Amino acid sequence: MKVAPIVRAIRRTEGISYQLVYAGAADDPTLEPSLFSDLQIPQPDAFLGVVCENLNELTGRVMSEFETYLNEHPMDTVIVVDDLASTMAAAIVTKKRGLRLAHLVAGTRSFDICMPKEINRLVIDGLSDLLFTAGVGSSSIVTREGAEMHKIYMVGNILMDSLRFNQDRWQRPACLEGLENGSYLVLTVNRKALLADTDHLQRLFDVISEVAGDTPVIAPLRGQAYDMASKSTTFRVVPSLSYLEFGYLTAYAKGIITDSGNVAEEATFNHVPCITLNSYTEHIETVKQGTNVLVGEDAEKLRQYLTSLLAGDWEHGDLPDRWDGRTADRIVQTLIENNNQ
Repeated sequence: MKVAPIVRAIRRTEGISYQLVYAGAADDPTLEPSLFSDLQIPQPDAFLGVVCENLNELTGRVMSEFETYLNEHPMDTVIVVDDLASTMAAAIVTKKRGLRLAHLVAGTRSFDICMPKEINRLVIDGLSDLLFTAGVGSSSIVTREGAEMHKIYMVGNILMDSLRFNQDRWQRPACLEGLENGSYLVLTVNRKALLADTDHLQRLFDVISEVAGDTPVIAPLRGQAYDMASKSTTFRVVPSLSYLEFGYLTAYAKGIITDSGNVAEEATFNHVPCITLNSYTEHIETVKQGTNVLVGEDAEKLRQYLTSLLAGDWEHGDLPDRWDGRTADRIVQTLIENNNQ
């Protein structure tokens, strides 16, 4: 979702070309069959085929495979996205070869050094020549950490580009049959730590079921969370939806309960009330200006805010600066300008 707008922006710009490299395998089950057609971009030019659970092993294998790829495909700039182990691996190889490195969604921090992703973020930002940030907060973070000002570009939130591009393409999912827009809640849970604590997760589910009452809760869940939620008649538990279906589901919800930062960011763009089951957010703009509140994993805070949401007692959110759906154009223009220097 974050790469697609850049691909589209490059393809409509003369004098610049790209290659899209995916670190995993072509048959990766997390790549929905319809994903690339939904996003209207071609399949990746290359799959590195790295599949393993151990993050240190994955880092080493991606470094090896990506170096081989660069040997065969010379290029000027490598753009890495987000904060995965594979992202860090590609960043390290890029700088060891003396190539220009750009990091998309730079400056995101949890300030919890025990999180593997936090280490990845620090390494990638420290190596990058171009730091593309989503907002003032992220720009301030990399500045405080010593990044030179000429490297930092506040381009906005790339997820908004995909939302803006697809606003007229959303597909109403079958699970909404019989429901009017704005009459249902959406629940998503993906964080491993929360999923592993089943007793705590059950308490959160019980609160949602109790407070929601007759308001249906559409819950695209997997695994044990799917089984747990299925025991309550409040939840309409559904399998994973396609990108265009999930976009419709969240855009027209009465409210959203999630532990996903991306979903909370999209809720801000759509002006949909959002309760985040986490104690922090990488983009504080969703709380300060948007429609998001953080309740951590506190069941009583969840009860309080969900009660307010259903009563219509929620502050109207504004779009943060440059969350306007034109982030990819700013990125491509910056790449061109830096290439000409």
